[in-house]
Amino acid sequence: MEINHYGDTILGVVTTSEIVEGRMVCLTSHTASRDYGSLTDVPGAKLPASAAEAARSRYVITFEQDNRSLPLYQPQPAFDWALRYGWDQAANAPFSATVYLTHPGVQEGLTIPSGVGALAFGEGLYTVPSGCYVYAATIEVPGTQLEVAFTDPDKGKLQVYNAGGIVAEVHRYYSDGRLTFKILH
Repeated sequence: MEINHYGDTILGVVTTSEIVEGRMVCLTSHTASRDYGSLTDVPGAKLPASAAEAARSRYVITFEQDNRSLPLYQPQPAFDWALRYGWDQAANAPFSATVYLTHPGVQEGLTIPSGVGALAFGEGLYTVPSGCYVYAATIEVPGTQLEVAFTDPDKGKLQVYNAGGIVAEVHRYYSDGRLTFKILH
């Protein structure tokens, strides 16, 4: 996802399920906690499950900023036994993690895990790859009004306005399938 121009609204959120970067989300409550409650005051983000939630889905989601040095481990493992006794046994590394050699925020189409921090951008201009919207021929026309899909398998994807709430409009469509859209206030 590219952030071309953002407005005043950038929220730190916690994902309540796995969400592909570049999807539209609405705010909700959550029960996730990390570091003794440090996430309890942050809103949750979820894919819409109804027409009402789709109309409220005015945020595009992306990975949180991570300043750790590479490689990154998600989730971050605890190395208690390995630090004490070394890596001489398989039991000293009892974790299962995804290893990123490149920051996930600079890659397209990755899934943000459930229960982790993310960023939700409000009004602004954003570019997403194909797969983050439902294609129709009219989506290539600048100014086309967009709504958010709320049924499987398209939850959170932008689609051409039909009868829901208008949340965005097409700014530009690229021949390689990328879509630039503007989230409306």
